Amino acid sequence: MTTIADKLRARGRHPNVLITGVSTGMGYDSVGDLINEGFVVFGSVRKEADAKRLQADFGDNFHPLIFDVVDEQAVTRVVSVVEQQLDGEGLCCLVNNAGIGVLGPLQHLSIDEVKFQFEVNTFGPLRVIQAFLPLLGAQLPHQYPPGKIINISSVSGLFAAAFVGAYAMSKFALEAMTDSLRRELCSYDIDVMSIQPGAIATEIIGKAEGVDPRFLETDYGPILQDWDKRVAQTDKNALPGSAISEAILHCIIEDKPAVRHLVAKREALIRSWLEASERDLDQILAGKYKAKVMAAKGEME
Repeated sequence: MTTIADKLRARGRHPNVLITGVSTGMGYDSVGDLINEGFVVFGSVRKEADAKRLQADFGDNFHPLIFDVVDEQAVTRVVSVVEQQLDGEGLCCLVNNAGIGVLGPLQHLSIDEVKFQFEVNTFGPLRVIQAFLPLLGAQLPHQYPPGKIINISSVSGLFAAAFVGAYAMSKFALEAMTDSLRRELCSYDIDVMSIQPGAIATEIIGKAEGVDPRFLETDYGPILQDWDKRVAQTDKNALPGSAISEAILHCIIEDKPAVRHLVAKREALIRSWLEASERDLDQILAGKYKAKVMAAKGEME
């Protein structure tokens, strides 16, 4: 059986991929699907226990890397580890998947909380990209075949809903980074694109452990108190994590894939929101919020 990795190698590319944040969810699913297609996968985790678990799950074609994307020294150190294991080959793709979701109204989030959101979701990917660009072929003359960079963004990188503002801000910035890098790295023939998941069964916002109780004491409390119900409703429209790995494989194998890939069960609805005016989108996403807050305030009075 001819695998995707076989096809890439026949075209002179090295079927080695690095994915950050693979201990669970979309990252974990993507490791399994890429290995099934013959790839050698390097995956970052933050705990030794996760490294051992994933090594047992995926076998010899998986190489766990223990580092946190916010730790610049750790990221730098692991480059030599990957280079040694590649044994003269390069990476065909870097997938920036690691991320977190900071939930809450921007009015009440601390600046440090917002900074940490950016540290993980925006500066983390850039830190990893800068470290691994040589193994993706960012040098002339080429030592390795030119690779690709895939940034896992979000529909929140397309429009910003209430109470996920910090997360959306970090993803909007990631989209801008993706475009700038693609235009800068074209001299090396390195392609850069983003995948924008909608509701995925492992969606990071959905995994948030409820709303911070301090926000329930604010004027937003009446809206946020049923957040868990809204997440449950979103989960009904979620795609499996394999939908993301399919998009990753498409981006890797195609010579000129689209630069953005929206992956969502309700893709048509999301695209209609993107075509709506900003004022109309305000009504779609937050039209009932004011009435709900006022009703609760009236009850208290």
